Amino acid sequence: MFKFQINGQWHETATDKTLLQYLRDDLHLTGTKDGCAAGACGACTVIAGGKKVKACVLKVSQLADKPVVTIEGLTEREKDVYVYAFGECGAVQCGFCIPGMVMSAKALLDENLNPTRDDVKLAINGNICRCTGYVKIEDAILLAAKLFRENSPIPESDRSGKIGTLLHRVDAKEKTLGTGLYTDDMVLPGMIYAKAVRSKYPRAVVEHIDISKALAHPDCVTVLLAKDVPFNKTGHIIQDWDVLIAEGDTTRYIGDAIALVATEHKDTLDEVCNLVDVTYTELTPILTPEAAMAPDAPLIHSGGNMLSHQVLNRGDADAAIKAAKYVVTRHYSTPQTDHAFMEPECAIAEPREDGGLNLYTGGQSVYDEQREVSRMLKVDQSEIHVHSMLVGGGFGGKEDMSVQHHAALMAWHTKRPVKVKFSRQESLDIHVKRHAMEMDITTACDEEGNLVASKVVIVSDGGAYASLGGPVLQRACTHSGGPYHYENFSVEGTCYYTNNVPGGAFRGFGVTQSVFGQEINIDLLAEMVGMDPWEFRYKNAVRPGESLPNGQLAGPETGLVECLEAVKEAYYASPRTGLAVCMKNSGIGVGLPDTGRVRLEVRDGKVRIRTSAACIGQGLGTVATHILCETTGISPDDVIVEAPDTDRTPDSGTTTASRQTVFTGEATHVAAQELKAVLDSGKTLKDLEGCEYYGEYHGITDPMGSDKPHPVSHVAYGYGACVATIDEKNFVSKMDVAFDVGRVINPKACEGQVEGGTLMGMGYGVTEDFKMDNGRAVTKYGTLGLLRAKQRPDITVHFVEKGTPDQMAYGAKGIGEIASIPMAPAISNAYRHIDKEERRRLPLQHTGYKR
Repeated sequence: MFKFQINGQWHETATDKTLLQYLRDDLHLTGTKDGCAAGACGACTVIAGGKKVKACVLKVSQLADKPVVTIEGLTEREKDVYVYAFGECGAVQCGFCIPGMVMSAKALLDENLNPTRDDVKLAINGNICRCTGYVKIEDAILLAAKLFRENSPIPESDRSGKIGTLLHRVDAKEKTLGTGLYTDDMVLPGMIYAKAVRSKYPRAVVEHIDISKALAHPDCVTVLLAKDVPFNKTGHIIQDWDVLIAEGDTTRYIGDAIALVATEHKDTLDEVCNLVDVTYTELTPILTPEAAMAPDAPLIHSGGNMLSHQVLNRGDADAAIKAAKYVVTRHYSTPQTDHAFMEPECAIAEPREDGGLNLYTGGQSVYDEQREVSRMLKVDQSEIHVHSMLVGGGFGGKEDMSVQHHAALMAWHTKRPVKVKFSRQESLDIHVKRHAMEMDITTACDEEGNLVASKVVIVSDGGAYASLGGPVLQRACTHSGGPYHYENFSVEGTCYYTNNVPGGAFRGFGVTQSVFGQEINIDLLAEMVGMDPWEFRYKNAVRPGESLPNGQLAGPETGLVECLEAVKEAYYASPRTGLAVCMKNSGIGVGLPDTGRVRLEVRDGKVRIRTSAACIGQGLGTVATHILCETTGISPDDVIVEAPDTDRTPDSGTTTASRQTVFTGEATHVAAQELKAVLDSGKTLKDLEGCEYYGEYHGITDPMGSDKPHPVSHVAYGYGACVATIDEKNFVSKMDVAFDVGRVINPKACEGQVEGGTLMGMGYGVTEDFKMDNGRAVTKYGTLGLLRAKQRPDITVHFVEKGTPDQMAYGAKGIGEIASIPMAPAISNAYRHIDKEERRRLPLQHTGYKR
């Protein structure tokens, strides 16, 4: 029997398990998060014996003389201080890492109430944050230290809610203290646990599946096979992803599910899964687009190995390039990379009395999940009720079905609540990645340095299933010309199926890849002309009223020139700098339906914001609150933001394409104007009990390939510029970034998005890679190359605000994706300025960083 103390109370257990398991499973203290269960991420940090430890590696047998303090065990004073400090500094985004950060902060401040920023970086270096870039977390810990040191009362925060003010995030408290619920924090009565048996080979015929031994296990509830799935396909646009691979079918990647096992207890899941005996005939996998496009290549899908082919031509690029004075042609390679969101995928499904299902998830659209699950089960969408819990990061990686459909399928069969959760390694092995791309880019200018043409050829590795490979390829193509003004542009992109992990949506959505190549070409071209790279870009930057390479006219709010001006001083401050610029769309665009929807409901004297728009860390609920308060004048204290729910909240589309601030923001504005009109008539919220006000915003765009002289591909574009500085040890020491965001809704939140995006973009440039060997993932969470606090360079953020209140969403544009795009090429250009070596493959080689 092991006896130990947790938060001042004695506990004992006969089973030696990890402290994390005991806290979450036995005591239901879910503030301590399970991010990796391997000692790598720090989300489970607690204090034991006065020292910070990772609860996932410490066994309860080691606790005899080590009293444990978890996030729940903080004093009321500590809770108040950390909630204020993290809210005031904008340190909370998805929130999954924050309780662990707080506990690391406590361990530091218990010993040192006057820490330096370097002390704070060291204290949290064992904690990974994928959202914030660490700056705001460091600020919050320093502020907390000041409040503790001076024994200060908690200051009043700004509660006007007006646009441009520092309103604390609406979810800051629950995320800081770990009281907010992510899906894995839930336990339902009678809940069972399910897990898929995955393919041993990236490409193999499944000859036979023997489940008899698994079914005989005393803890096994059932085992499902492909024959048990009413419609055995999922997929956003193309339904090509098998729910379960059937006997006689061929696997397409190592993550394919063969059988779905359910047990009474989660501790026996692996044991029972290992009893499922699958007989395979292994086949040679197709691991590159080159192999997939070969005339004699076996078909991964019956329709062929080409997933998507995109072509856009304006003017005559070939003729302009032939006539140009200066021409640069280079080949570029970018790898698959993993989102590494802090919260591994988890879903819970439970049967309803009416025969339908309740599905609890943490994805990027409850309506996408409802549609795909109902289609799989061949039931009406109304029978699947989806409710979003808190989402521990997404970055595009939680748009596809991963665990949701399997939880629903098992619950539908067993008529019992079911939880399906990925381990961190399963998450790495199974969910979609950023598309690897090979690119040939030619860029040309005249003798005075005026850009005249660009020709781009992109080949994308789509992996085993379609996911969003087509739209990602479209964005890579349409943005590959850069944010410049010239008339002759040609791009051809092709995406092929392979037996690799599927590619899917990832922050930047293809633009991160194509901008990397084009911006290095721009530097090389400037050198050929004899122009300075900053001056060359300034000369060619698109300005209001001019056309982009895709033909769209830049609006009056276009701010690329101002972004360049904002980073000019930083660029010239050192001979060891590099520059890159970019643009990124807001909204799905290209002629597709795209609508934001919000319903405001007055209940109990408060206004409830109801929208399905998922907050994956960007703070959509806070943005909507700002817009509501700005429009109506009511206090944020009178506003409640409901969680996305298919029964309660109207469909506002997927959180993707940097669209929610614009689309859901403007829908909120429309609904709020209706409410304001009633309030202005003399009514009060008390008078309006039960009233509802509905708003929509529709983005009207033209399809790709439109024959219009100046088609509208997207309702808005943001622009950005980045200067990277390399120190004498060959590390990135400073990042100066400027972004045209239209209008800043919440300064700290917007800065935090940029700082986090900057560090993610830097990681993409110098350290991150997802390595596979013969179709098998060999990367572990600890070897992804995620940057930690001590590796963070100084980050200076500038905003260009040319948006006006009469525009949609008060002039705001999306910042979520563009914040990570220009860093890799800026860093590559900086290194070349130092040693003249062209670095055209990511992650960059011959830097100070070790891979």
